[in-house]
Amino acid sequence: MSFQEFEYIIAIAKHKNLTKAAQELFVSQPTLTKHLQKLEQQIGGKIFDRNGNSFSPTYLGRKYLEYANHVLSLERAWERELSDIKDSKTGELNIAFPLMRSSCIVPKVMDEFCEKYPGVKINLLEEAHAIQERLLLDDKIDFAIFNETVLHQKLESETLCDEEILLLIPQNHPLIYKAKDTENHRHPWIDLSLIKDEPFILHFPEQTTGKITVELFRKYNIDPNVKIHTRSTETAVKLCARGHGLCFVPESYIKNMEIDNKPMAFSVGEKGIYSRLIIAYKKGTSLTSYARDFIKITQSFL
Repeated sequence: MSFQEFEYIIAIAKHKNLTKAAQELFVSQPTLTKHLQKLEQQIGGKIFDRNGNSFSPTYLGRKYLEYANHVLSLERAWERELSDIKDSKTGELNIAFPLMRSSCIVPKVMDEFCEKYPGVKINLLEEAHAIQERLLLDDKIDFAIFNETVLHQKLESETLCDEEILLLIPQNHPLIYKAKDTENHRHPWIDLSLIKDEPFILHFPEQTTGKITVELFRKYNIDPNVKIHTRSTETAVKLCARGHGLCFVPESYIKNMEIDNKPMAFSVGEKGIYSRLIIAYKKGTSLTSYARDFIKITQSFL
C-alpha cells in the first residue's frame, strides 16, 4: 500500500462519487477505477458498496479508512515537524474559514504574516457552513476558524474573540429612532418587543448565527416573520440595506463590509448577544511555529 492509494480511497469516501473524487485528485476516472479495483483484489474484499454512482464504505472499507487516515496523519505530523526543524523557511498552511469570514480577517492578518514568513504558502479553504465537520474529515487542514457551538471531543481550540451578534436595520427605518444608549451595551440598544412584527432575513438554523437567532426568538417568545432565508451574510446585509427586512450578523462582518446605504447596527438582549470565535485543530496535532504565529497574529488583530 502507498500514500497515494490512501489518498485515493479517502477522496472516494469523501465525495461518495468517482467523478468528483477524480477531479479533486487530478486523475482520470478510469485511472481511479483501476486503482480501486486493484486494491480490492489485493486485500480480497470490497471497500465500497455501489448504488448507481454512489459509493459507501463497507465494514472492510471503514476499517481501511481508519488506518489510512491514521497513517497520513502521522506522515503530515512528521512533515510539519521537519519543516519546523528547518526554521520554517518554507511550508504550507491549510486553513478552513466560513465563506464570508475570511474576507473580514485574512487581508489584515496576512500583511503581518507574509512579511514574517514569505516562503509559506497559504491555502484558504472557504466553506459556506459545517466548518467543524470539514476539519474532522480532512486531514490536510491544519486548523479551522469558526464560531463555537458544541466543540467535537476530537478537537481542541483557542479563543480568538467574543463577538457581538448585531441587529441590522435599514437606514431611515422608523425603528432606529427608538434605540437607546445604555451602560450595558456597546451599540445603541433596541427593545426586541419592537421588532416582533417586522420581516426578517435570517441565516438557516444549522448555521451558527441562525442557531443563535432561533434561540434568541425562543427566549423572548417571538414568532418571527421570516421573509427570506440565506446562507450568505453579504446577501442578508445587502437585502436589509434595500429594505427587505431586518437581519442579524456578527460585528466583524458589518464593520468590514463596504456597501451603499449600509444598515444601522444595534445591540439586543439584556447585555448583548455574543458568539465565541475560535481557532480549532485536532487533538494531538503538532502545529508548526508559523502556524502558531498565525494564531497569535489573528488573536492580536481581533
